[in-house]
Amino acid sequence: QILEQQVGARLLARTNRSVALTAAGRQFLVDSRHILSLVNDAAARAERLHQGEAGEIRIGFTSSAPFIRAVSHTFSLFRQSYPGVHMQTREMNTREQIAPLNEGVLDIGLLRNTPLPDTLNREVILHEPLMAMIPREHRLAQKPVVSLTELAEEPFVFFDPHVGTGLYDDILGLMRRYNLSPTITQEVGEAMTIIGLVAAGLGVSILPASFKRVQMSEMRWVPLAEEDAVSEMWLVWPKHHEQSHAVQRFCQLLLLAARRD
Repeated sequence: QILEQQVGARLLARTNRSVALTAAGRQFLVDSRHILSLVNDAAARAERLHQGEAGEIRIGFTSSAPFIRAVSHTFSLFRQSYPGVHMQTREMNTREQIAPLNEGVLDIGLLRNTPLPDTLNREVILHEPLMAMIPREHRLAQKPVVSLTELAEEPFVFFDPHVGTGLYDDILGLMRRYNLSPTITQEVGEAMTIIGLVAAGLGVSILPASFKRVQMSEMRWVPLAEEDAVSEMWLVWPKHHEQSHAVQRFCQLLLLAARRD
């Protein structure tokens, strides 16, 4: 009767012999069971989110990241291990990722070494050698190693400086350390375009060794002689945004895979 007063409707029909649900009572019972089911479902979803088994993870990555074995392995393993988590991936160059990371639009970023604001944390996941790309018929393509000095004397296919890739500063900075300046004859926006133009014989170039997974018969990958010819891939995340358990799980898997490689 107290419940009936709170609801404002008669829920039970009472006689001396029986008690039965009224029409309002039957509807109230159906709705109550539905609400209880929703509460149980909400609790289960909350638990899955807490355990990192549901939700969403927003990842920015450079075009070179999927060519890195630790990264591609982590993408695959995370998808298999946590099918309830939606991975929203966005290919972006290094500089383009900074603002979305700061604003919390991205949870994590995979990018090349670049100056970062104090609001972002980073972990180096890979030091990888830089390699020369040389047309197969070029005289330098037959050498076991080539020097930056030799490459600087050749027509150079490289990134457009306005694109914002971290490799632009990375590779030009390396050459400046040796007082070299390449003769850039072609400027493009994508690493795959660089590879294609080198294969077409339009010049030479330099890219991280992870791109060596792209093999074309018209060109060769040749190691560089300089020991400091390396590039770093970073895992970057905002300092002041709480990471979900799904994001934490992904980062743990990636760092573990990177250490193994």
